Amino acid sequence: MKNIFAIMLAGATIGFCLPAVAATSEAKAAYAASNDKAATDYKTDRAQCDAITGNPKDICIATANAIRVQAEQMAQAQYDGTPSAQASARKKIADANFDLDKTKCASQNGNAKDVCVQQAKATMIAAQANATADKKVVDARADANGDKQSANYKVALEKCDGLAGPGKDSCIAAAKTQYGQ
Repeated sequence: MKNIFAIMLAGATIGFCLPAVAATSEAKAAYAASNDKAATDYKTDRAQCDAITGNPKDICIATANAIRVQAEQMAQAQYDGTPSAQASARKKIADANFDLDKTKCASQNGNAKDVCVQQAKATMIAAQANATADKKVVDARADANGDKQSANYKVALEKCDGLAGPGKDSCIAAAKTQYGQ
């Protein structure tokens, strides 16, 4: 089961690192296809659980649900293409994994069960904290890049002040174009 979490974490990381896709008709089609595939895979996985009974069945269902949530949330985050969407997706995936871990803990008794639930909760909190921290890092880098652009634009304008007439005008226009002002 640890392999499933490793795969899910890798998928989340890869999805977080991929560039944002604009909301084109191709992106919408890819989003719809991803959601359809997630729903189909869930139904298939869920149907396999029907042959099992007891806590193993509950674990099977929770695993199928966690995989579905991961696929849907990564598709949504990729479609939205924002750091907030990525963080939200990672938090919802952490919640689904927490539900799966709690289901696994149900087969244990006493202190072992308590420890299992606390470990599952700690894992969820860590995943959510990492998602929030990563969003803050992305936002901070975007702010820093904006500040750098503004500072470089001011330097370019200052260089243009040494010119006169049409040369100054073309220098200012070039600076505006280069620094997106």
